[in-house]
Amino acid sequence: MLALAQGRTNGQAAKAAGVSGRTILRWLDDPAFQREVADNRTELLRLAVGRLAAASTKAVNALVNALDNERGQARVQAARTLLDACLSLRESLDLEQRLAVLEADEEGRRR
Repeated sequence: MLALAQGRTNGQAAKAAGVSGRTILRWLDDPAFQREVADNRTELLRLAVGRLAAASTKAVNALVNALDNERGQARVQAARTLLDACLSLRESLDLEQRLAVLEADEEGRRR
């Protein structure tokens, strides 16, 4: 499950789990398994957002320090990239969580 959540191929996931590729395909037909993979991916994204958020303080400091340094162009680019990634992952995580709530609500209505 984790290998699939991390974006590995079905073959790589099968090898990691010690099962055949056919077994992975069978598991992927199971909606509960699909939800578990999605939940694992959401957790990985949440952890990545946390790490990026913590590192974003350093990125802001690099931007501030680069204002006084003519040779800070590379640091500024790295800081911008890090901040952009942080915002993008945060948006993805928010959308993932909102979608999960909507799916849960819809499943509850069907029952």
